[in-house]
Amino acid sequence: MTKQKQIATKANPKVKSHGGYRAGSGRPKGAKDAITIGGLLEQIYAQANGQDYEELLVQDFLKARHNNDGVTTLKYHNLILSKVMNSLAKIEVNDSADAVAAKQQAFADALAKLTGINPEAK
Repeated sequence: MTKQKQIATKANPKVKSHGGYRAGSGRPKGAKDAITIGGLLEQIYAQANGQDYEELLVQDFLKARHNNDGVTTLKYHNLILSKVMNSLAKIEVNDSADAVAAKQQAFADALAKLTGINPEAK
């Protein structure tokens, strides 16, 4: 005969278990984060004699490069590129007139199927 493991519930809270429901546990509803991004940036600004966080990042990056610290420099490159690359990346698409016409026709056909309207009807 096998014994089934009992799980603590609101109805039977005395069953010992690892994990699961615990009365009164967890964050209270509506609790706010103790640390906010705005608060952190304000503290950095205050303790860095009025320098913005971006200025401090640039200074630290340049310091790592000046000290030939390749690992730290690479980390700064990754940080900067992950934040900046999306706004710098540009994709240029040059389609021929035939390709544009084919795309327009495919779009019109798909729209006609969705709406049930014949694209050639006027």
